[in-house]
Amino acid sequence: MQRLIFLLFIGILSCTSQKKEQKNNVQSKKTESKIVEKLSGKEIVSKLDKLEFFNLTDESELETVKQEFVESKDKWNFFSGAMRGETTDYTDNRFFAVDCETLFETDGLTEYLNKVKSSFEKLGLRLEYANEKSEQTDNYWKHTIELNGTEYVAFDGQFTDYDWGIAYLNFIKMLNSELENQNSENRFYPIKCDNDGEMVLLTFKQFDFAKKHFPDDNEHPKKISEWKSINGI
Repeated sequence: MQRLIFLLFIGILSCTSQKKEQKNNVQSKKTESKIVEKLSGKEIVSKLDKLEFFNLTDESELETVKQEFVESKDKWNFFSGAMRGETTDYTDNRFFAVDCETLFETDGLTEYLNKVKSSFEKLGLRLEYANEKSEQTDNYWKHTIELNGTEYVAFDGQFTDYDWGIAYLNFIKMLNSELENQNSENRFYPIKCDNDGEMVLLTFKQFDFAKKHFPDDNEHPKKISEWKSINGI
């Protein structure tokens, strides 16, 4: 009887040890899967080039743009380009500076539509706007506009502390709808919304690449659902 109890005890220890080892193996594999190859700035630019990230950049500015991305990666581990001179226009035609207060205002919507229109055209896509409408009371505003014949809501609701963020996301959503309608693999991704806000135009593969090789923080692109969750909108 004692021998039987001893054998059962040994069996239990053996099973427990095997389960612990299996669990450790699974955790080890998960850790290994999270390890990402660290690339230099030049390697990042080479990969982005193959992903056609720079296909919207003017030929005359291409080398300068690439060098800016190299330095941005090597010095700050940051995914962003450089602005043209004293303007707020990015030279790569994919990143866009967005003053969300200006965007929220009536004239701001068409101002930023004009900014992104050139990138649509470089992609061989249409972006025509018309019939902008505004209905406002003391605490309510409905702002709509037609893009390529389809009406979109720029803002519709009572005024709150989230107005800028709502208008910013609605702007990105309407642009993405037009990209999807024209069978483009490009989408606009939110980065941040304030007076020095930003968004970026990326293909699905370019977005995945940026998520993999750059910090996952509030200074880098996110999917709309993730950005909304983080910002409480």
